[in-house]
Amino acid sequence: MAYEEQAAFFGKKANDALTQLRRDIVGQDDVLKDTLTALICGGNVLLEGVPGVGKTRLVRSLGRVFDLPFGRIQFTPDLMPADVTGTTVLEKTEDGGTRLTFRKGPVFNALLLADEINRATPKTQSALLEAMQEHTVTVDGRTYRLSEPFFVLATENPIEQDGTYTLPEAQTDRFMFKLIMTFPDQTELMKIVDITQENPDEQADKVLTGEELLEMREIARKVPVMRDILVYTVDLVSATHPELKESPDLTHKYIRFGASPRAAQALITAAKARALMDGRFNVSYDDIDALALPVLRHRIKPGFAAVSDGKTSDMLISELVELKRKKRK
Repeated sequence: MAYEEQAAFFGKKANDALTQLRRDIVGQDDVLKDTLTALICGGNVLLEGVPGVGKTRLVRSLGRVFDLPFGRIQFTPDLMPADVTGTTVLEKTEDGGTRLTFRKGPVFNALLLADEINRATPKTQSALLEAMQEHTVTVDGRTYRLSEPFFVLATENPIEQDGTYTLPEAQTDRFMFKLIMTFPDQTELMKIVDITQENPDEQADKVLTGEELLEMREIARKVPVMRDILVYTVDLVSATHPELKESPDLTHKYIRFGASPRAAQALITAAKARALMDGRFNVSYDDIDALALPVLRHRIKPGFAAVSDGKTSDMLISELVELKRKKRK
């Protein structure tokens, strides 16, 4: 199949998937598109939103659209690592003997919802680290390979802080995107009530298989990236580091820690898929700028001056993007 045909296949399948997701999720179009982008690219998503805005419904709908097994873990302070990964148990055999058997945990599903992940202790949170990065699980010295595709969507409640544990930087860095699910406006809220009253279950139909998703991932990797775009991306990520002399003044003043190299990798990888979803065969500056917020907002740490002046991570990233946009013009 020629590359033009592959790109057309990618665009059609991505559009079909978005159409089906919109049957279940009202509004939140940017969240839907970015979540689908991360899934295609093999990344994970950290989703922030108040209860009831459709976070769980989104993952269940993804499972229907791609016909993939879906698992959910409700993170609580008493959750143990074995509740995530699974555990080895002693079983009786038919001949009266015993044997050790590994019983897989919910992490062995293709789509995993880690609900309220910041409610679990750091020890339990760390049980997901290996799965998110290497797509493997190690229990009792034995390593198990997770099936592909594997996708983690973790949620955080922004208004509830009691009894929560801040996610360590090593874990947040393994999320390709951090997305914000905002409260719907009145028109959208009316549609949500109507949909759930008529039929509370998800309505999305299967339009893709796991094999087709992996094929789309390979197609996206072939999208060319001009050297200038790559330089621009590296320059943007480097500009978040206050220890670099060439960083802008606002970085030196407001940012305490900058983004890791994974941020640059995520920007380029996601930009390739975004370009194909928009019917283009090359990455543009606008792709990088549009993805800066979801890729960087959880990877930079504002300093005390930023808190004092009311500067959020999103504000700082937007200002950095605007500075870089003016510079390239």
